[in-house]
Amino acid sequence: MDLGGQGRRVVVIGGGVAGSLLAKSIQFHSDLTLIDEKEYFEIPWASLRAMVEPPFGERSVINHKDYLTNARVVASSAINITETEVLTAEGRLIGYDYLVIATGHTESVPKTRAERLNQYQAECEKINSARSILIVGGGPTGVELAGEIAVDFPDKLLTLVHNGSRLLEFIGLKAADKTLNWLTSKKVEVKLEQSVSLNDISDGGKVFQTSGGESLKADCHFVCTGRPLGSTWLKGTLLKSSLDNRGRLMVDENLRVKGRKNIFAIGDITDIPEIKQGYLAQKHALVAAKNLKLLMTGEEGRKLEIYRPSSIKAIVSLGRRDAVAQLPFTTVCGSVPGMIKSRDLFVGKTRKKLGLDPHTVLD
Repeated sequence: MDLGGQGRRVVVIGGGVAGSLLAKSIQFHSDLTLIDEKEYFEIPWASLRAMVEPPFGERSVINHKDYLTNARVVASSAINITETEVLTAEGRLIGYDYLVIATGHTESVPKTRAERLNQYQAECEKINSARSILIVGGGPTGVELAGEIAVDFPDKLLTLVHNGSRLLEFIGLKAADKTLNWLTSKKVEVKLEQSVSLNDISDGGKVFQTSGGESLKADCHFVCTGRPLGSTWLKGTLLKSSLDNRGRLMVDENLRVKGRKNIFAIGDITDIPEIKQGYLAQKHALVAAKNLKLLMTGEEGRKLEIYRPSSIKAIVSLGRRDAVAQLPFTTVCGSVPGMIKSRDLFVGKTRKKLGLDPHTVLD
């Protein structure tokens, strides 16, 4: 990986949607190291399909080394940053000239691809063997999981409990209403403005108490509430003053951490005023990759690319054929937006962006 010249050591922390695409985009233009807690990239919006159809995960769970052929992959977590180095949990110091932080949200998942695929198989077996299922959380994850189970397992007694006054609070009311109507049509029981106490489960873990005083019976349950930002570790580093009061890294228009010339932040961890969506994280990655290439080649006089926040646009899948889509000028639900997302969940498109075959998985 000897590129000649100086100042091309890039360390990317986080191998999610943004970090993986950025790393792939600059691997032949830099001396690159990717630091990620797991050995693979997982297409997050495809994970719920893999819970009802485990073979689907074969294409959506991708070892980092499959698309990073000219980079080092360190399967660890970063625990500290200095002006010139990153310290990993194993005590390894990795030097950098440019740093990219793309740690998104925290999630407890297995370290290896094989373990993750086995986890999908176990979750599918749990769904298949249950007569009644409880989903806690009515954001996009809870709604999409409910859609997957309702379509693939229509005989299950499915209940979704959400503490908000409506579903999908990150987008508009019309989308929420259409989603509620769709779920109701699939015989999903939706309970709004209630929470579930997971510390007060009786009858061998099958009876759940809601804040409304109801007792819900379920053979299994899935918690789909929001995950915390992956920025807690930064509070003890030189970037602690770069975090806003919500724990997000404050970035400038070029996606550099404010006040830093050689540190970028991309994806959900940024304070960019837009909803957190995978396709926007991919846009962050491409803008930051272009700017890194300009800085590394020292092209004086070339202006860095500016990232401009996007208007609200979101597609939430509802099983294999339907979806609800909020677009700038309209909101639609049914098979038309479903044709855009729900059939393949953009897995082939995402694999292609990483330089991989959209359909074939090589062992």
